[in-house]
Amino acid sequence: MMIASPAHALDDLHFVKGYAALGEAFVEVRYPEPLSDPYVVAFAPEVAELLDLDPAVAETPEFANVAAGNALPRGAKPTAAVYGGHQFGVWVRQLGDGRAITLGEIENARGERWEWQLKGAGRTAFSRFADGRAVLRSTVREYLCSEAMHHLGIPTTRALAIAGSADTVFRDGLETTAVLSRVAPSHVRFGTFEFFRHRENHDAVRALADYAIARFFPDVDANGDDRYAQFLQAVVVRTARLLARWQAVGFAHGVMNTDNMSILGITLDYGPFGFVEAYDPKLICNHSDESGRYAFERQPGVALWNAHALAAALSPLVDAPAAHSALAAFEPAFRDEYLALMRAKLGLREALPADAPLVVDLLGVLAEAGADYTRFFRSLGDLRVADNPAADAAGGAVRADAWSAWSARYRERLLAEGADDAPRRMAMHGVNPKYVLRNYLAQVAIERAGAGDFEEIARLHAVLCSPFDEQPDREAYADPAPEWARDIAVSCSS
Repeated sequence: MMIASPAHALDDLHFVKGYAALGEAFVEVRYPEPLSDPYVVAFAPEVAELLDLDPAVAETPEFANVAAGNALPRGAKPTAAVYGGHQFGVWVRQLGDGRAITLGEIENARGERWEWQLKGAGRTAFSRFADGRAVLRSTVREYLCSEAMHHLGIPTTRALAIAGSADTVFRDGLETTAVLSRVAPSHVRFGTFEFFRHRENHDAVRALADYAIARFFPDVDANGDDRYAQFLQAVVVRTARLLARWQAVGFAHGVMNTDNMSILGITLDYGPFGFVEAYDPKLICNHSDESGRYAFERQPGVALWNAHALAAALSPLVDAPAAHSALAAFEPAFRDEYLALMRAKLGLREALPADAPLVVDLLGVLAEAGADYTRFFRSLGDLRVADNPAADAAGGAVRADAWSAWSARYRERLLAEGADDAPRRMAMHGVNPKYVLRNYLAQVAIERAGAGDFEEIARLHAVLCSPFDEQPDREAYADPAPEWARDIAVSCSS
């Protein structure tokens, strides 16, 4: 029987030494800059439970002050971390937490450790010429998407809360500031290793790798002569599997720079992003990405490119043959994970050589038609094997002859497995979401929040926390984008 964790007040959280204990080469001590008259915009009780934090604290002025960076809970020792990174393929020598400050690492009653970070908490030594602030628009997007991704089964940072204020900063115009409380086991990035390697600080590269292995990679033999090669391969495999999950659910990350890639294989830094709606493998969800470097179909290749950058950063610890072997694990890990996920989306139980062309050809049919990716796969579960292909609800979004040809192959595959419609439908609806965070849904929540109405954030959050359920009273949240929303543009300031 699972024992419930105790619920604590803010000053009773159990802060422990964590990443900051590596020393001043890795972090700077940095206190958040206060906001005027902060208030709570949104709060996720489920995430509070990760910290053993009593959800009732969300109703208190003390929590609003902590979430805004105006006060610190007892035991917190705030820091900002340094890192570098390749941005759109170009090396940038120093980046770092330019607007994020980590309050500390909290250990819960289950022995789990979580970093609580305030994103938008003001300037740090790494802010360069920026103001260190986030705006309400960007915090709402990250709050909703990180929680949506978690409930879709995709590894991600989590979002605890948004604190708002009437203070303003200039982005596309004057916008109100906000601070996002995000939670993760670690925020160490590929770019953290790159930062020290490019300065030829090999001792720091080793210390960072030793820390990561000891804390997050129990399957790596910490005393083995090849432990760093094992570590590199483990990161490569986690990254490949993450990308497979992104692709299968139709998620596109708009800024896959190495400083936005987590060594844990979790989704990090939601700025511009998007879920594929009308299926287009060339989707670019960041209008700042003029070259299409991070287009949907390119993301697995970019992830492998980033893994090569990490291997280069680990070169003082991992020789070239071992690094090559570790990097070679990416493609099979991605392929195996992606095909397994797509089989599940198609309701297939067995793995056969013909599965890959079946998936590829289906995606071609969807791309030609511009069919809604999420709605198509959801409706595919309702297909009955005995039906006439022309009568299928799933085929309504695609060209009749293309759908007829593909669905005939699909039916043949299902019949070969002896598939039964009812259990297959249940299984498919358990992996094909009905609800994803479409850009227009986020935009509506943002606009209402800008007018002081935060209820839509809460309603949308509740829908996204149960993405596979029917939710009859919330059917509208599964609708495709209305005409007015077709041209929503999302950039790096989002």
